[in-house]
Amino acid sequence: MRVDEFDYSLPQELIAQVPIDRRDESRLLVLDRSTGQREHRRFRDVREYLRPGDALVVNDTRVIPARMHGTRATGGKIEVLLLKDLGGDNWECLVKPGHKVRTGDVFTIPDVKSGKREIALRGKVEGRTAYGGRIIHWDYDGRWEDVLERVGHVPLPPYIKAPLSDPERYQTVYARIPGSAAAPTAGLHFTPELLEEIKKMGVLVEAVTLNVGLGTFRPVKEETVESHVMHEEYFEISDKTAKVLSDVRKSGGRLFAVGTTVVRSLESSSTDDGRVLPFRGETRLFIYPPYRFKVIDRMITNFHLPKSTLLMLVAAFAGKENILKAYEEAVAMRYRFFSFGDAMLIL
Repeated sequence: MRVDEFDYSLPQELIAQVPIDRRDESRLLVLDRSTGQREHRRFRDVREYLRPGDALVVNDTRVIPARMHGTRATGGKIEVLLLKDLGGDNWECLVKPGHKVRTGDVFTIPDVKSGKREIALRGKVEGRTAYGGRIIHWDYDGRWEDVLERVGHVPLPPYIKAPLSDPERYQTVYARIPGSAAAPTAGLHFTPELLEEIKKMGVLVEAVTLNVGLGTFRPVKEETVESHVMHEEYFEISDKTAKVLSDVRKSGGRLFAVGTTVVRSLESSSTDDGRVLPFRGETRLFIYPPYRFKVIDRMITNFHLPKSTLLMLVAAFAGKENILKAYEEAVAMRYRFFSFGDAMLIL
């Protein structure tokens, strides 16, 4: 299957640069995958499609201040994006300028937020990764989390050019476990009030944790879908959550996955007969048509980049033609796209 089959035309002005004032006021395109029918609502109307006994599954990961700027020993500048904690103060990272950063290079990161400009971090490049990243060992004083807060910035996607006045708007309201380099953006539309209303309806709200990294947003450079290899991402599903979700399905309830990260987590840890199992480890599951879903019944998602693995995943769930027609209609109706954009509910 060619990657070009998942392309579509998007005017640049439809790429949302800032979040909407109120999270749940974003637009919601509802797509019935069995009929292809579409309707247009507001996100807060998502509660009308839930019923008692269902489960809404969210990703409670929290974006860390993963982007840092420093100076190499040669005097040149360096930008570092933390991707994955390898333990022992070693991290997988992306670096710029990549062609100039070699194994053995050392560099420093200043304490920019205190205004002192003192050195807060020292990094040494220990090796390269298969995808062009670097393994960096860090030396510092104090707690890693405290140092990172002083030197790092929340990394917005490259297509967002406008500054973000409130970094919490790139976090979900239920973000709890630090570890991601990007937000699970389908969850950005929920407010505490909306979640409380949903719970009062008799809908269970359960959380999994997937640390969003390179596997989610790495571009597909191959010509065919089957040639692309996903990068590993860490996720956890607790014993309690696995049992609750399995019981929901057994009793006839439906699982609403909030975002592609939740889909990949649950599908990576479920059995062919529809049971969700506890899990703690890595996934590189790449979902594309004609993938057969095991546990997901409904999906809440944002509008994704052309030719991306995320677009392929939603096309596997809803059908490629259904998705491309829905995207065409969303463009015509001036929906807002990508991380700070509008949402889609796939029934």
